Amino acid sequence: MSLLFETICIINGIPQHMRWHELRMNLARQEIWKSSVPLIPGPEIKVPSEFSAGVVRCNIYYDREINHVSFKMYDKHIIRSLKMVNCGDIDYHLKYADRSLLESLFRLRETSDEIMIVKDGLLTDTSMSNLIFFDGQNWHTPAQPLLKGTCRNRLVAEGRIFERDIRVEDLGNFAGCKLINAMRDPDEEVMIPVSEIS
Repeated sequence: MSLLFETICIINGIPQHMRWHELRMNLARQEIWKSSVPLIPGPEIKVPSEFSAGVVRCNIYYDREINHVSFKMYDKHIIRSLKMVNCGDIDYHLKYADRSLLESLFRLRETSDEIMIVKDGLLTDTSMSNLIFFDGQNWHTPAQPLLKGTCRNRLVAEGRIFERDIRVEDLGNFAGCKLINAMRDPDEEVMIPVSEIS
């Protein structure tokens, strides 16, 4: 079985939103291994001095226990266009380190920067993020994403975004969308107009 992994955003040496990552890691361990002993990842994140300033991506790889931790400076890619790709049998409700199916779907993006995965007529996620859609007043996120990301879960809990089923034919009801994940704060993301989704 593939390892699971968790991506932590570290800003100037400080890991962000750790309780949301801890919650997801322990829910995954409970589902797969029936593990009732909580894993506390915070102490495992010993930020090397060369990563103590700026924005750093930290990956924690784990199964029943933490396997290893890696760090690298975050190089953000600007996403301006999305290509819809259908995949009815995809299941990525746990954050597996084996991303081969997602990577094969990503290669179908043609001239777009990223893909938007459609499952059974419903919009879900991109290959590496959740999505939020703006209707002119509120932000909405697919109620049935491939993976319930920690940023998504936090924003839903805070009442900043709202869950709903979003079908392909509903796209015209929105001005555009943003990509969100642990490394992509919605307040810092540029909205992709619906006209740039094909």
